Amino acid sequence: MVEKLKQTFDEMIVYKDLKKSSFLSALGLPAFLRDWLLKRFADADGVFDTEELAAFVHRYLPRKEEWTAIKNRIVIEREQVKLLVRISVDIDIKSGAVSFALPDFGLTARETMIEEYVWQSCKDALTAARETWGMVELSYRPPTGKPQEKGKITLEAFKSFCPYTIDLDYYKDARRDFTTAEWLDVLLGAVDYNAAGYRDEEEKLTMLTRLLPFVEKKLNLIELAPKGTGKSYLFGRVSRFGWLASGGVMSRAKMFYDVARRQDGLVASNDFVVLDEVQTITFTDVNEMRGALKSFCENGWCNIGTHRVDGDAGVVLCGNIKKEIMDQDGYANMFEELPPVFHESALIERFHGFIKGWQIPRMTDDLKVAGWALNSEYFSTILHQLRDDMSYRAIVDEIVEVPDGADTRDTEAIKRIATAYLKLLFPHVRSAGDVDVQDFERYCLRRARKMRDTIRVQLGILDSEYRGKDVPQLTVRKG
Repeated sequence: MVEKLKQTFDEMIVYKDLKKSSFLSALGLPAFLRDWLLKRFADADGVFDTEELAAFVHRYLPRKEEWTAIKNRIVIEREQVKLLVRISVDIDIKSGAVSFALPDFGLTARETMIEEYVWQSCKDALTAARETWGMVELSYRPPTGKPQEKGKITLEAFKSFCPYTIDLDYYKDARRDFTTAEWLDVLLGAVDYNAAGYRDEEEKLTMLTRLLPFVEKKLNLIELAPKGTGKSYLFGRVSRFGWLASGGVMSRAKMFYDVARRQDGLVASNDFVVLDEVQTITFTDVNEMRGALKSFCENGWCNIGTHRVDGDAGVVLCGNIKKEIMDQDGYANMFEELPPVFHESALIERFHGFIKGWQIPRMTDDLKVAGWALNSEYFSTILHQLRDDMSYRAIVDEIVEVPDGADTRDTEAIKRIATAYLKLLFPHVRSAGDVDVQDFERYCLRRARKMRDTIRVQLGILDSEYRGKDVPQLTVRKG
């Protein structure tokens, strides 16, 4: 299949060897940055000069603790410094001034500025998303002596992190070159996993289910799994479009809206927000957080005071589960160790599906990719763009039969999950006539029903009102 992969995707594949490449692991880079570097420095055989790559990382990808030294170079030494960073822009409505922030280093828009001529040259790239990655050139403009004027770090130039234009239609059509079994392996390689390390198709599909919030808007999932199955890696290091919060304290201000700063939170600027190790997360105000979560998970928006927060982010809860609680039929109380905020049935009902993480094998060297695979940066961008394609949901609505009296939330959950599976596994489908009914039933609809069924069973354990209510049996429309 390697030759087929090379012929089909050409420049969009890289040689990944996570089993042997301790050098890349030591750098601690997210997958999308690592693959961008490999593409830049590796030759046709996937071989790269470690010294050259390390020098680039040291020069342009500084650690957070180096920020003070960088500020010294910019402000005191008056150097013009280049960095590869995550950047966001702010436009002041009153003054028309444009500024920027570097979130990873704590540099705020109040401390920066973008000159008009620079803004005109790079505004399209900087306004394409709330945040973007790219190569920035920074310098310092000292105060001129006017009252209350302060010095500013200025943006002198910006070059987008993505050096190519994504052809989404080409990606969709490329799927036709692969069987479904081959495509599962392609997807696993794209997110750094070795398909040969999995025992069967079910393990592969359960692993890939974690990608559903990457490709479908407002998809809320819960995953409980044993330790060491790679939850944190996949959600936190593969895509630049999501956010992983691991343990600690989570406030309504950080997740939804900071009233004091008048700043939207994580759900407004990410494709998905993952609360990892959720059993160790504490919330500053349980009732505030529960109310905001219920509204956002239901509608994609919530009101914080007089401010409305809108977003397309899916909310994902990830936690570890004891071996004795794991239950293939989902009839044990699997949520008893979750924080109290999640002990309310009305909130849990707004999560669309459940991932049985115990069906995913514990991470070993055999599961790490070692060979040619899709560039993770390219792949995660494809998934990000597929989120805006509403044609897949229209297909699902057309081919799925909903029984009379079906619960609306259950129906919506099943259709949303099935749509995400369709985008992920069968992106070449352009109309209802393109759908292989048996494949759709097997890989999309049936799996969606099972994921929702686990949520429904857990609801019955939490609240007697939900007991005895089965998930509606949505089927593929005949004819």
